[in-house]
Amino acid sequence: MSFVPVIGRSIKKQLEEREAAILSPFAALSADSRGRRVEEAEDMCDIRLPFQRDRDRIIHSKTFRRLKHKTQVFLAPAGDHYRTRLTHVLEVSQIARTISAALCLNEPLTEAIALGHDLGHTPFGHAGEATLNELHPDGFKHYRHSLRVVDHLEKKGRGLNLTWEVRNGIVCHSKGREEILPRSGRGVAETLEGQVVRLADIVAYVNHDLDDAVRAGLLEETDIPASIVTVVGSSHSQRIGAMVRDIIVETLSQGDGNLRISEPMLEAVGELRSFLYENVYRNLLVHREFVKAQRIITEMYGYFLEHGLVKRAGDDWTIAEEDRDWADDKTAHRRVCDYIAGMTDNYAISVYEHLFMPSPWSVR
Repeated sequence: MSFVPVIGRSIKKQLEEREAAILSPFAALSADSRGRRVEEAEDMCDIRLPFQRDRDRIIHSKTFRRLKHKTQVFLAPAGDHYRTRLTHVLEVSQIARTISAALCLNEPLTEAIALGHDLGHTPFGHAGEATLNELHPDGFKHYRHSLRVVDHLEKKGRGLNLTWEVRNGIVCHSKGREEILPRSGRGVAETLEGQVVRLADIVAYVNHDLDDAVRAGLLEETDIPASIVTVVGSSHSQRIGAMVRDIIVETLSQGDGNLRISEPMLEAVGELRSFLYENVYRNLLVHREFVKAQRIITEMYGYFLEHGLVKRAGDDWTIAEEDRDWADDKTAHRRVCDYIAGMTDNYAISVYEHLFMPSPWSVR
């Protein structure tokens, strides 16, 4: 069967036929999508399938661009080579696409979920998330806020109107200290592509956070327990390669539509994650900056609740007229939380300095 597009026939239709012919029976097909939150008129001349369009909408969004100035682990690092939230999602996307390609899953769907999974992250990484979770009456979780971003906040409140499959993968990507490879239950994506992104997220962060910690001098390569090195290797590329290869080989060997990891690899990944929590995430130097970030967000939150949202307009700072008198307390909390969560690290620091740091002046 030839897959060279035939002029005169819908390219989109031909792409759907190609998916049906070559993808795994466990893959999510574009033609079977549950659709978008708001129905859109189908463009018969479109050369992209729905998940491709979702990926492009995410990449071209303002929220995605701001990820380059949001913390991954190290707050406002002085070096140029530390990861940011943007480089993290790119690494997750690369790992997830590699796995999806080998398993004959839907790569555009995988990529869209991976690129959108952290859109709801706050400034200062998990320090910001933990603080907003304490301050907002309804709590705050970055994966839920990622969905709020694509549904309501982007494009001046219109949202990106993504497909159900991408939205499901975004809201189900988080795992914290939970089971690395859950089989089912609440929080597990309904598509295999979404489950791949969740696993790729773990593979990405345990490896790049370790790499950054060594670069920062918090760890030496020789500090990594031998039990981990024996399974995954001694270099950054060896570790990622070993984990990805194990997932692919184990999954293909079973062929039942479930992701698999060998028991030795699962233990090694879990041990590496615990090693990072004890030696990096809870390190005194990292925690000290964590506390500073919490103070910045806490004080801004309180000020905004009382006075309204202070925003920078050129060289001036203003409070919009509609923000001077909050309609009700819950509305105020929601708007303050949305505003702070969308800030970059540098913008949050600038707002804080404007609100709470004295400016030098002179009398002539």
